[in-house]
Amino acid sequence: MTIAATPVVPMRGIWQTIRSYILWSHERGTIQYDVMVTLILLFVFLSPRLINFNDKPVERNPQRTGVAVVPDGHGGLIYQVEAVAVKGKDDPAIRAELLQIIEPISGEVTISNYEIVRDKAGRIEAYKVFVER
Repeated sequence: MTIAATPVVPMRGIWQTIRSYILWSHERGTIQYDVMVTLILLFVFLSPRLINFNDKPVERNPQRTGVAVVPDGHGGLIYQVEAVAVKGKDDPAIRAELLQIIEPISGEVTISNYEIVRDKAGRIEAYKVFVER
């Protein structure tokens, strides 16, 4: 009974091949070049499905109401928010709700003042909100 010798793979040849791929030392049109390009394309197209890069936009709740933005004449802006969007009864609750509605549009701001806009019957129609950055 004879024992077959296992083929010896020279490690130097493997490392030279890996090094040639890393240093991109193959000419266009060779099989090695095509393999490298194929691996790059596979990474580009398959990695978003397999790896979570956390690069999706933040989901925001759509506005519950219409908000009109008008210039105040002094370089600032006035936000006019429909009254149906505000449920608060006292000043801190109203300010908090107005800020929650305005910030997705304007970014981080502070409310300096707000005015209640009433219709002819005296019902609250909207809020004029003056903000500061």
